[in-house]
Amino acid sequence: MKQVSFSETGDATVLKVTEVAQPVPGPTQVLVRVEAASVNFADVVRRSGAPYPVPTPLPAVPGSEVAGFIEAVGSDVKDLAVGDPVFALTDLGGYSQYLISEAAGTFKLPEGFDLDIACTLVVAGVTAYQMLADVAQVKPGDTVFIPGAAGGVGNYAVQLARILGAKLVIAGAGSEGRRKQALDNGADHALDYGLATWPDELKRLTDGKGADVVLDMIGGSFFNQSLAALAPFGRLVVYGNVSGELAQFAPIQLLGSGQSVAGYYVGQWFAGRPAESRRAFDTLVSLVRAGRLRVEISEKFSLERAAEAHQLIEQRQAIGKTILKPWA
Repeated sequence: MKQVSFSETGDATVLKVTEVAQPVPGPTQVLVRVEAASVNFADVVRRSGAPYPVPTPLPAVPGSEVAGFIEAVGSDVKDLAVGDPVFALTDLGGYSQYLISEAAGTFKLPEGFDLDIACTLVVAGVTAYQMLADVAQVKPGDTVFIPGAAGGVGNYAVQLARILGAKLVIAGAGSEGRRKQALDNGADHALDYGLATWPDELKRLTDGKGADVVLDMIGGSFFNQSLAALAPFGRLVVYGNVSGELAQFAPIQLLGSGQSVAGYYVGQWFAGRPAESRRAFDTLVSLVRAGRLRVEISEKFSLERAAEAHQLIEQRQAIGKTILKPWA
């Protein structure tokens, strides 16, 4: 079978297609024929060698979420059967034609559910949902600011903020085209979050109050800008550090306005709070099936073009989700 791996960290050219033997599942595992694999910014981070919450032993096959059909099951697996359509969550290994997955991390999908959409539901979808619903606890009437609103997580977050009852959804994006995309997905306003003055613009849009909820995946100076844009009793949720810079932060500055800062990492939630995370996944499946949540798939690449997929994301050109089709 084919898979994409890297034996050293670096730019996208370190990704290579290799031929390996098809694996055999152990007693608690299943073998998934992968029909779609999500390409996430986390994959880019791990491939580049940038800091990441968990180690990446080399050689590594990137990819943490796939969708496909069960090809074989281990002897102790009772709730899944050959032929079932499934989503599988894994630490590594997704850029492959076949994947060994623990049954506990493999979720059966409704018959006919779009597998291209299914493979995007956790790293982008559950992340967006849990940050808004569980961490920031968005409530009706809130104002929510979402940077990177045309990307994978942002695309979900704009729609989910509205579903959760936000009164005002403000998107942040770095180009006119991406701002238009965010507006098309339901944002009320879209601003250029690359400008140093974006917090002033956000304050203007909220009559001087600021946003009740701000998401931050950039870090560095953007973190401090986010605090400046936060309303009294506002909640700032940090879920990445794209800039690679450390923010200068004095906790005492939260006191006067009753604000709070929280961190989110989807892997920790699935490990530490699996029941809540599974409920979030099921909620997203239901919203998609009901037509209330639209998932934008921007590009589909073969395994041989995985480097192009990474470059698209690194250059922030992807609108919505990018996926690999291992059998293309």
